Amino acid sequence: MSRMSYAGRAGALLPLASALALCLAAPAYAQSKDPIKIGVIAEVQSIAGAATPGGAQIAADEINAKGGVMGRKIEIVTYDNKSSSADSVRAFQRAVSEDKVSAVIASYISEVVLALEPWAARLKMPLITPGAASNEITKAIHNDYEKNKYTFHGYLTSAAQAQLVCDAAKELLVDQLKFKTAAIMSEDAAWTKPLDVGYEACLPKAGLKVVEHVRFSPDTTDFTPIFNNMESKKPDVIVTGISHVGVQPTVQWKNQQVPIPMFGISAQALSPTFWGDTNGAAEGVPSLAVATPDVAVTPKTKPFAAAFKAKYGTPPAYTGYTAYDDVYIIAEAIQRAGSTDPDKMVAELEKTNFEGTIGKIQFYGKDDEFTHGIKSGPGAVTGLVFQWQNGKQITVWPKAIAEGKLKFPDFVKLSQ
Repeated sequence: MSRMSYAGRAGALLPLASALALCLAAPAYAQSKDPIKIGVIAEVQSIAGAATPGGAQIAADEINAKGGVMGRKIEIVTYDNKSSSADSVRAFQRAVSEDKVSAVIASYISEVVLALEPWAARLKMPLITPGAASNEITKAIHNDYEKNKYTFHGYLTSAAQAQLVCDAAKELLVDQLKFKTAAIMSEDAAWTKPLDVGYEACLPKAGLKVVEHVRFSPDTTDFTPIFNNMESKKPDVIVTGISHVGVQPTVQWKNQQVPIPMFGISAQALSPTFWGDTNGAAEGVPSLAVATPDVAVTPKTKPFAAAFKAKYGTPPAYTGYTAYDDVYIIAEAIQRAGSTDPDKMVAELEKTNFEGTIGKIQFYGKDDEFTHGIKSGPGAVTGLVFQWQNGKQITVWPKAIAEGKLKFPDFVKLSQ
């Protein structure tokens, strides 16, 4: 039997090589048509936590209805973190290693996000928080950019929130009601430490002398001693920084007929169920927020809130708005990058200029103090102050979008 020439052997191998090349190319092609997965790690047992995957899913549905991203569908993969940092870290590891997500939206609890931030760095996974506030999140990015650049702060930092509360207080309380003194009442949590530093600095500049400052445990159940102490100091207003509590101090404020109005931040008051949760004791309680269902912060705010209520039966909590925006921000970054490569995504996320439900969303840059925090102020995210009135969240500040005026229950004395 004669030997096959080299050319003949090469020719015989060509079909085999072509077939092998097709086999090797097939998974890559299939991969390019697989869904782009976005992990959502949330406190799904709470109102605000449940709104996070809810808002994210609505955004994914809208994007998918328009053809997805690079011809690929967006798939939301939700993990219940049970409000635990340890469970959140386990969920994050699973999302990256097993479920192969391309980005993670995680938690409104600062302690949770601070626990996830090193893992985002280690696993090179883009991470956006829709609700955590602590300045420490952006501080870590600023101090070690190359390591921590994968984390983005999709909500107002505590420092930004303090300044917005002071801006609103000057206009509504000092200029209009002639208030002169304030007491600060905040829960002891990671997000309120920089918040209270901000309050201490900006309230006097707004015209409110701070006459008392109380930080209480989030486990507090009886606020009677705190309110009694506040009354003895005779402030014109109690400026709050509360998130994990809210129902209890509100109910006791009403039941005890505390004559001092409250102002500031009550994150639970942002929940659409807060009126019912407090059995109407919320009457007159204001809070800083980024959006409410009935106010067109942007042209996208009310349509999203209506879509959320139609799908889930209740208006969204604040994390619903931000998670919805975050999915669009991630999707647009992937589209611009033409890739789910994390470093390319980070570079595009830094260029974000997106009109979301809460305002124009842009991130502070590498050299800014609050690296990867969302910009606040005119032309960016301005925030708003609403007040519970007759079972509804009525926006009272800023004037451009106000639905009504600030008014307090009869037991509140507007001059101490």
